Amino acid sequence: MQQQTPAPFAQLFLTLVISLMVTVSAPAVHSESYTIDTIAKDLNEPWSLAFLPDGNLLIAELGGQLRQLQQNGVLSEPIANVPAVYRASQGGLFDVLLHQDFVNNRTLYLSYAGGNANANGTYVASAKLSADAALIDVQILFSTQPDKDTPVHYGGRLAWLPDGHLLLTTGDGFDYREAAQSLQSHLGKTIRMTATGEPAADNPFPNAPYVWTYGHRNAQGLAVSEDGRVYLHEHGPQGGDEVNILSAGTNYGWPAITYGLDYNGAYVSPLQSHPGMAQPIHYWTPSIAPSGLTLYTGDAFPNWRNNLFVGALIDGDVRRLRLENGAVIAEERLFTEIGERIRDIRTGPDGFLYILTDGPAGRLLRIKPARAVAIAEPN
Repeated sequence: MQQQTPAPFAQLFLTLVISLMVTVSAPAVHSESYTIDTIAKDLNEPWSLAFLPDGNLLIAELGGQLRQLQQNGVLSEPIANVPAVYRASQGGLFDVLLHQDFVNNRTLYLSYAGGNANANGTYVASAKLSADAALIDVQILFSTQPDKDTPVHYGGRLAWLPDGHLLLTTGDGFDYREAAQSLQSHLGKTIRMTATGEPAADNPFPNAPYVWTYGHRNAQGLAVSEDGRVYLHEHGPQGGDEVNILSAGTNYGWPAITYGLDYNGAYVSPLQSHPGMAQPIHYWTPSIAPSGLTLYTGDAFPNWRNNLFVGALIDGDVRRLRLENGAVIAEERLFTEIGERIRDIRTGPDGFLYILTDGPAGRLLRIKPARAVAIAEPN
């Protein structure tokens, strides 16, 4: 029997189906080939790392230990004189950040949970790293006010701005989430201060001198571009993890607006937007539980240059976000073979990516280019 020619509508429908099949079955765009090396293991809940000028690394562990990893792979005993941390639930030692002139002044900065079960918060201290790898001249520069009595949602990421000011993220304390909207509280904010701990003179709120932005839930990713653009990601509740570009004085909405639900399934807020509150440039529903953030500016992976890399605690992978004019135009899941919670990700001075996995047997991984030639992505 002779096959009938499809009617015009049927022909169009068939063409669309074939097109969709081709689109779905086509392999994802190959961005870069890579290898993963383990350069340290058996780390006890590592939370962050910093690259020393001599090629060694500093690794901060949540329990309050700061360790030095030598280029030969030897991990030091805990460095002496780290400030006492409040270690409970999510509380502990968070970020380690070198002073911009560390080569000359040997100064570093630590963020951590300080206080006790009844009165605690996010602290920042400075110290000098002595020649024999001990901390000296330890000074507490900042602590969030008022105190809280929950051992969760501290934020705790540090970063330098090109103007020499220091940024700190703080969490909402979980049970204090409305405080993220109050300028009378340091909870749920980004804090902008001088290198010696004073509020930046040109911060946007005269009656809240440390506050730079507000309306955040629990930001554990912070990255600054060379031209000063600040990227921040924060945990949502059930869904609504966000990536934001920060600008001074801006309200980012939590908990008045959110793309997530409360843990009991109820609305935190029925609103996802509201006049005067900034929208994220990207969000995840369901949550990936983002932790660690780097803006890749190295040369080892040309296709990844000026992309954001976000660690995912839930899925045990890394999300590469392609940017164009301040917008996220594509997302790629990477390093799924790791299969562990990702706590931090950094760009090394060698142009490689460095990843800390979470937990009592954490690892430090190095992502290097494979020998295969990468396929250039379309513009």
